[in-house]
Amino acid sequence: MLGAIISLVLIAAAAYAVTQIGGVITLLFIAAVLFLAYKRLSLLAFTATFTVLLVAYTVLGAQSAPAGVWKGFLWVLLASFWLLNVRPLRKALITRPFMKAYLKLLPSMSQTEREALEAGTVWWDGELFTGAPKWSKLLSAKPPQLSPEEQAFVDGPCEELCRMLDDWNITHERGDLPPQVWDFLKSQGFFAMIIPKRYGGLEFSAYAHSCVLAKIASRSATASSTVAVPNSLGPAELLNHYGTEEQKNYYLPRLARGEEVPCFALTGPRAGSDAASIPDTGIVCRGTWLGREVIGLRLNFSKRYITLAPIATVIGLAFRMFDPDKLLGDKADIGITCALIPRNTPGVTIGRRHFPINVPFQNGPVQGKDVFVPLDAIIGGTKMAGSGWRMLVEQLSVGRCISLPSNATGGAKAGTWATGAYARIRRQFNTPVGKFEGVEAVIARMVGLTYTMDAARSVTAGAIDGGEKPSVPSAMLKYHVTEMGRQVANDAMDVHGGKGICLGPKNYLARSYEAVPVAITVEGANLLTRSLIIFGQGAVRCHPFVLREMTAARNPDRTKGVDDFDHALFGHIGFTISNAVRSLIMALTHARFTQKPVQGPTGRYYQHIVRFSAAFAFAVDVAMLTLGGYLKKKENLSARLGDVLSCMYLASMVLKHHENQGRQEEDLPIVEWACRNLLYHAQEQLYGFLRNFPNRLLAGAMMLLILPRGRAYSAPGDRLGRKVADLVMSPTDARERLCQYIYWTLEPTNPLGLLQEALLLAQDVEPLEKRIRVEGVKTGRIAALDFPSQIQQALAAGIISDTEAATLREYDRKVMDIINVDDFAPHELGTQAEPVPQPAARPSVHIA
Repeated sequence: MLGAIISLVLIAAAAYAVTQIGGVITLLFIAAVLFLAYKRLSLLAFTATFTVLLVAYTVLGAQSAPAGVWKGFLWVLLASFWLLNVRPLRKALITRPFMKAYLKLLPSMSQTEREALEAGTVWWDGELFTGAPKWSKLLSAKPPQLSPEEQAFVDGPCEELCRMLDDWNITHERGDLPPQVWDFLKSQGFFAMIIPKRYGGLEFSAYAHSCVLAKIASRSATASSTVAVPNSLGPAELLNHYGTEEQKNYYLPRLARGEEVPCFALTGPRAGSDAASIPDTGIVCRGTWLGREVIGLRLNFSKRYITLAPIATVIGLAFRMFDPDKLLGDKADIGITCALIPRNTPGVTIGRRHFPINVPFQNGPVQGKDVFVPLDAIIGGTKMAGSGWRMLVEQLSVGRCISLPSNATGGAKAGTWATGAYARIRRQFNTPVGKFEGVEAVIARMVGLTYTMDAARSVTAGAIDGGEKPSVPSAMLKYHVTEMGRQVANDAMDVHGGKGICLGPKNYLARSYEAVPVAITVEGANLLTRSLIIFGQGAVRCHPFVLREMTAARNPDRTKGVDDFDHALFGHIGFTISNAVRSLIMALTHARFTQKPVQGPTGRYYQHIVRFSAAFAFAVDVAMLTLGGYLKKKENLSARLGDVLSCMYLASMVLKHHENQGRQEEDLPIVEWACRNLLYHAQEQLYGFLRNFPNRLLAGAMMLLILPRGRAYSAPGDRLGRKVADLVMSPTDARERLCQYIYWTLEPTNPLGLLQEALLLAQDVEPLEKRIRVEGVKTGRIAALDFPSQIQQALAAGIISDTEAATLREYDRKVMDIINVDDFAPHELGTQAEPVPQPAARPSVHIA
């Protein structure tokens, strides 16, 4: 943290030398020193090299009075560097006093906060905190790929499930999945994707799990939510990682076969996003279980928003465990614990349903009054009592990367697929609506965001399959992918207009649009995820030195603590100085000389990410130095820093996804749009952070180092947007790659397949339509206004042949079937609707 002050002082001194002394030698000397800082030499290597440079500069440099003062300052600085290389001396004079003061400033940390910080692993997010990310770590990762067994499941049972789903019947007429769909989900293992094969599960990779959810989500939000929950944070996941062998052997085969339907009860009326403060209790006591007296738990709880609860047979429950009579040991407050409660346990109230925004997946409240269960109901047994919060946050770091991002991506893919085709076949003013610039820009945004979402989903799932448990990226994906899904849903509705808002069997957008707030809300509300979690967790977990400093300062072994703190502190100082220099140089040069891992059109985006990484790392250190624990309360500043981190992460995922797909040249406009959009947003959020930083002097200094040329990065341009939109308004390979793993099979009941069929026909029909307009309408040979009559008159006038007329009529029939919307008799709407009295017939009056 001292590095921020030192770097500002050194750069100010360099500025003095340039303005007051000048000269080529001075400029070369300063450039050489900056280069050393840029390259991040060790303290000893830097000191030795600086010594050589200073001796040469003293001999060859200017000899004026200002130059003498400047050189004197440099020699004092050099002496300080050499003294800092003497570790016993610097520990006595600097490290120990600073560590003492640091401990006083260090905020207290609860056990739940510590467990949240320690959950999961640090992956690419950690590299972005360094200011010099090692691209080989990302690019060397194996591209995610479905195994033959997984591909067969996607092409077989998953395809068949999508064929069985009638979303209007599910959402409006039935308010639930049909019985045959429930049976199919259970019998085909849709609830067992994460259960190991030895227990009868499918044991799919995270990537396969994600692809299955995305495909189902492209057909039905109700079905995808139903499938997601048993395969996310819930009994199966917790049992698999923490359960006793007895629990695994009993429950996992039953869950895999669908004999048990699980739910997990965490959220309650008084504790939503603040799940660590749950008021539900489990008191250790004696009671009767199966006719004999045992030590167990008496549970009292009230939960809500619990998916699958109305039909669940086994309830995973999070509660706070107490042992007031010390039956298990000396500790009275044992902590958050997770247990499995059979549905039919006396005292459990379950079965009523919530109605989440017209998307009727099974969701409802669960209550328990004096529910007694034995201690072996605790997941993992008594040894895991009090470990519930750690269990939850560890598994959430994986589950939150998959379920919601996959469902949101599947919905976005379906919306983009449909909108690209609809904008081509829907005409206004004799022009496809997608050719209007305003619509074109919206479609380009849909494509770019969908590509970003899919890249984040697939690459992060691949990292999970590689052994990572990316806790901070899970928060990024939860927030940004669902927010992008919201934007895509809004855009799709805008382009479709009245077609999108009129509910009925022909509407293929509205239910997915209605489902968006569900994804925004669950598994950590997006507002709090952005403001508190992404940067709040990342700043400590991913920073290369902060957690090391905190751990060393709190080490009860003072000797080792001081030694570790000394290493971390001086590493941190050098790190901050280097990032200040790197930020300035890359901002001035627009990162053109920064090393890039690939050549070609995407190379510049790697350079820009490195530039923003250095600027971000420097800004983080200045903020943590000056605001300390107060930064946690400055939620808007934390949110902006979290946005910068997320944009760099997502842009990295876009580039890696492009590599994974074989650097498809046709996709380059989409890749460029996505990267430009993300990096422009990173720039704007950095600027917003600096504009609102409370210390205005430091804000100005940071502005000079981070944005010395102003906000030079531009958003995607109109010409680029036109190229992107064209890729999904035509039946291109890019369109199919973008929307891979959605249900686009051509069937009479599948709108996505029918839209694709119409899009393919549009290529053959548009020249015929143009011929009718040019040779018929404009010359006056065709006077009809409606298209079917124009076809007939064009045929009669010899403008088109019989075959061409038949093609046009068939195309027009298909298009109108897609464009038409539903209407209903008054009594068909409303759950308790009665026939509306019709006005009495009135005699007609003839007015002469």
